[in-house]
Amino acid sequence: MTYDNTLKYLVEQYPEDFIRYLLVSEATDIQILKTELNQEPIRADSVTFLQTANQILHLEFQTLPASTPPLPLRMLDYWVRLYRQYNCDIEQVVIFLKPTTSEAVFVDRFTARNTTHHYRIIRIWEQDPEPLLLSPGLLPLATLARTDSPQSLLQQVAVQVSMIGEEATKQSISVCTQLLAGLVFEPELIRQFLRREDMRESAIYQEILQEGLQEGRQRGIEQGIEQGIEQGIEQGIEQGIEQGRQSELRLVMRLLTRRLGSINSQLQSRLQDLSLAQLEDLGEVLLDFASEDDLMNWLNRVEA
Repeated sequence: MTYDNTLKYLVEQYPEDFIRYLLVSEATDIQILKTELNQEPIRADSVTFLQTANQILHLEFQTLPASTPPLPLRMLDYWVRLYRQYNCDIEQVVIFLKPTTSEAVFVDRFTARNTTHHYRIIRIWEQDPEPLLLSPGLLPLATLARTDSPQSLLQQVAVQVSMIGEEATKQSISVCTQLLAGLVFEPELIRQFLRREDMRESAIYQEILQEGLQEGRQRGIEQGIEQGIEQGIEQGIEQGIEQGRQSELRLVMRLLTRRLGSINSQLQSRLQDLSLAQLEDLGEVLLDFASEDDLMNWLNRVEA
């Protein structure tokens, strides 16, 4: 959750940096599109759409290679919906963040009978860190890039962060860098190069934290409602069965009283424990009873 919100913040605050890095072009008129598309909305915080004059850049960040539905199908689904809605060129880029040997991070297309759809794959741990070190919005991703000396790279990123002139920007980038660096570095090492105080002082960290908490609460509420509905259905069924059993018990007691007269308390107690099915069976045979002994013999057979 934290990584998704951090990346969403970076792309939305520094769209030019991502356009320049991924499309190798300059663009100033950039519009951030809603991440929810029409028709059966699909949405995720790790998805961002940047629209330039004649193209949409669809960014998908993946911490783990596995997803449901499978990532290739999702990319095709997004492309179709985007193209239907905007009818323009769409560049799709999936950026895998955490090193893995999973075959899923090498899959760059969806293939089915009569359909093939391609998209770009970037395994960030294989990328040269130098281009990422040139832009504030990409500095946090630089901590995940290719290096023979991870500690030196982290230190280099920290130096670049410290050189940012505007204090609020420096603080925000520092927080994002620490959060993403946590994917591959131990917290103790991160604290050697980046100020932990930025976390507590940064407005963006509080915003990311609150957004994560809010989404967590919402998911908890949704799960609670779903569980509540299921429990309510179960309780309703149980209550309905019990109400039906009580109605059948009252009917059987009236019929037995008319047939045999007053029923002693011990037999009444045993009748109270009968299930709905047993009461229904008793209702069918009680007209053959001549005395309480017949009722007692029937109960003995049923309870045996």
